[in-house]
Amino acid sequence: MRASILLLPGDGIGPEVIAAATRVLRAVADTFGHDFELREGIIGAAALKKGLPPLPDETLAAAQSSVATLLGAVGDPAFDKGPSSQRPEAALLAIRKALGLFANLRPARVWPHLETAGPLKPEVLARTDMLVVRELTGGLYYGEPRGIEPDNSAAYNTMRYSRHEIERIARQAFVAARQRRRKVTSVDKANVLETSRLWRSVVTEVGREYPDVTLDHMLVDSCAMRIALAPSSFDVIVTENMFGDILSDEAGAVVGSLGLLPSASLGSGPGLFEPVHGSAPDIAGKNIANPIGAIASAGMLLRYALGLDKEAAAIDAAIEAALKRGLRTVDLAQGSPAVGTGEMAQAVVEGILR
Repeated sequence: MRASILLLPGDGIGPEVIAAATRVLRAVADTFGHDFELREGIIGAAALKKGLPPLPDETLAAAQSSVATLLGAVGDPAFDKGPSSQRPEAALLAIRKALGLFANLRPARVWPHLETAGPLKPEVLARTDMLVVRELTGGLYYGEPRGIEPDNSAAYNTMRYSRHEIERIARQAFVAARQRRRKVTSVDKANVLETSRLWRSVVTEVGREYPDVTLDHMLVDSCAMRIALAPSSFDVIVTENMFGDILSDEAGAVVGSLGLLPSASLGSGPGLFEPVHGSAPDIAGKNIANPIGAIASAGMLLRYALGLDKEAAAIDAAIEAALKRGLRTVDLAQGSPAVGTGEMAQAVVEGILR
């Protein structure tokens, strides 16, 4: 297969983890006989530092003409006090909207040999394997009007959802559940929010189209508590933008580290694949960032953008083999010797090339 893939290293530890994932993609191409054209662009603070907008026109055009984009991270404290449109994170909202990416898939599972890496007892964490399906282009992050009063006396955001937006993300969740354990938990705040009442009603209607999938509803605060107490009870969680952002990060902490979690953003345009973690500027350039989330995101890219299930499975197997050997980055080491970003990437590469 020939495929053009855009690499957006971004900010902080982004360049390090994308370099690791790139090595893995090249190993996959060599092993399975593919030709991946890997081109690079800039986004976020990396673009702002060059006097460009956080999402330059050239970067967006490259994303639109590629089969998929692999993103490292965006964010830099140097731009935290600027206007919203001139912050690195504005690039994420803009590229998701421009590419029509409304569904964010965030798997969180316990990797074999990492059962003690998280804060929960191994017997509680055992068999945890959930998928958070997050609506990505609606809700508070995009709703209008929004702003801060000129005198700084108040600020406001608008949470809004249409029936169409809820229907399409619900269908993504039910389709995903059919390929897993056939259970969907829809998360909302229907006891307080009108948007959540519509959400619950529409998801229930869509659920009737999938009689082979069990549907239950849960308030977001109850869900947050249950992820911490009984994470293995979840299969697919579907929820709106902000709730999904928060709950998927909690799920990552529960299974051991945000550095382990990949994600796929899908919709009407080319997909965007990125690790769940942020730019972590405090550890950037130190060769200690965990690259597994970025490498696993490359695996999701192969599976969802290119339909290369065997190659994606090879990446998962190579990650598992590296962990079985006892290799741990500092976020997972728990006092034992830690390996660097590059060493972990090399172990995964070796697992694929065998």
